Amino acid sequence: MKIALLQMTSGIDPAANARTIVDAVAAAAAGGAAMLFTPEMSGLLDRDRTRAAGSLYPETDDPVLAAVREAAAAHGIWVHLGSLAVRGEGGKLSNRGFVIDPDGDIRARYDKLHLFDVDLPTGESWRESASYTPGEGAVVAATPVGQLGLAICYDLRFPDLFRALSDAGATILAVPAAFTQPTGAAHWHVLLRARAIEAGAFVVAAAQTGMHEDGRATYGHSLVIDPWGEILLDMGEAAGIGFADIDPARIADVRSRIPVLSHRRAIPTVTAA
Repeated sequence: MKIALLQMTSGIDPAANARTIVDAVAAAAAGGAAMLFTPEMSGLLDRDRTRAAGSLYPETDDPVLAAVREAAAAHGIWVHLGSLAVRGEGGKLSNRGFVIDPDGDIRARYDKLHLFDVDLPTGESWRESASYTPGEGAVVAATPVGQLGLAICYDLRFPDLFRALSDAGATILAVPAAFTQPTGAAHWHVLLRARAIEAGAFVVAAAQTGMHEDGRATYGHSLVIDPWGEILLDMGEAAGIGFADIDPARIADVRSRIPVLSHRRAIPTVTAA
């Protein structure tokens, strides 16, 4: 089963970003992929909230989502649109991912659960909770590449989410991201490999990369990892499209060798005297 990943350097113009994604949909289909995966904030990456405000829409009116749905239908391919910033009630946004089928229909939605509120040693400061509302639960969607468990970027640091996804039957985990360069260099590969090993599942992590128009820099290194923790694809730092072959039989093989899912137990807290 072949999949494709789009590694992007999304900018402040949603129309330009949409063209990049639509071109990738065509390239993925031409390359024989069953599904294309795109990064977090594929449609717009702009930390200037005043400037970005004019390019943010409710889901029903979002032009990037509409363009990707049309492209998926035109080329007959599944797309995991890693995430878009969509307007909700009360003025706040949701960081929302979409699973789109070959008819252009939305099969699943996932709102990022864990919001990135941190101050980094580099001086970078991020407060997603100032603009975004967190999601309310885990989501698993049926796709031709397997039962797809959805996560977004900072969610990667919370293994309870991935336990919930694998307990719900996920065999492939999507982690679209816009990781900063310092945190990416330190933690990206090791955390993604750990999530794959813990769940006995494939991990697909399409990422933002390079220097963006809003002044931020992202880490890149979009990855595909098998259930044993082996890296099948590392796209490095260049923007573009990559392909990987995944074998669903690998999941049963790994889970039979180390059956961690069946060995999981509820763990009570015991306070020492």
